[in-house]
Amino acid sequence: MMKNRTFIMGAVIFSFVMLLLIVGFFWTPYPPEAMDSSMKLASASAAHPFGCDAFGRDVLSRIMEGGRVTLFVAAGTVLLGAGIGIVTGALSGYFGGITDTIFMRAADALLAFPSVLLALVVIALFGSGEIQLVLSLGIAFAPSFARVVRGEFRRCRSLGYVQAAKLQGASPFRILFVHILPNIKSVLISSLLIGFNNAVLAEAALSYLGIGIQPPQPSLGSMLSDAQKYIFKAPMLCVYPGIVLILLVLGFGLMGDGLGRGRYAGGRNGSI
Repeated sequence: MMKNRTFIMGAVIFSFVMLLLIVGFFWTPYPPEAMDSSMKLASASAAHPFGCDAFGRDVLSRIMEGGRVTLFVAAGTVLLGAGIGIVTGALSGYFGGITDTIFMRAADALLAFPSVLLALVVIALFGSGEIQLVLSLGIAFAPSFARVVRGEFRRCRSLGYVQAAKLQGASPFRILFVHILPNIKSVLISSLLIGFNNAVLAEAALSYLGIGIQPPQPSLGSMLSDAQKYIFKAPMLCVYPGIVLILLVLGFGLMGDGLGRGRYAGGRNGSI
């Protein structure tokens, strides 16, 4: 990976954004929800490097807090979706037959529902919030992980090391998660990065539409939605969270693309 320019470029961009957001976990220049009526739509200054929004709240502080919320939702989405997808994909790909049919038809049924529609159903039943977003998006993302894992397990189940493990009396559970799973880690890592990228965009889109993170709690998507009203009067309110969102997605996208290219080159050269 250290020789892969695409991966390095993505890692540099991602690290730059993460440095800003990680600091937001522990410190922000101002409380993200603190209002100052005298600073409404204030321009950038030494006291407020990114200016203030229509309620006099510091934009930099809200971006740091909103980015943290976006990262939390995206990470939870990927962990839940990948957890469900890896288990179902492994069982489906290894055993095949009726198990494969049941799991893949269930995956097809979930894929038929757009993530926004599924989020609306979950929010209508359980209310809005970070946990509800993670739950709805995680379930919506699970089929895509399941299909990737299923294909890899179908490919690996007939390989020599799997047959040798069977002859040695290894249990199906051990073959699935001790022998096969570590050997598809490059595919999984690439899928996780791409899934994280999509989860960031999904959370931002849902919050932008008003069915994700609810005010006054900030997120990058809700900040873009609020700033849309003042796009001509204070356009930088859209620019700052938009740039952070673009860089975050771009960094993850380049890292995932770099891993995919590295895996292809390695397989062609015989290293994997």
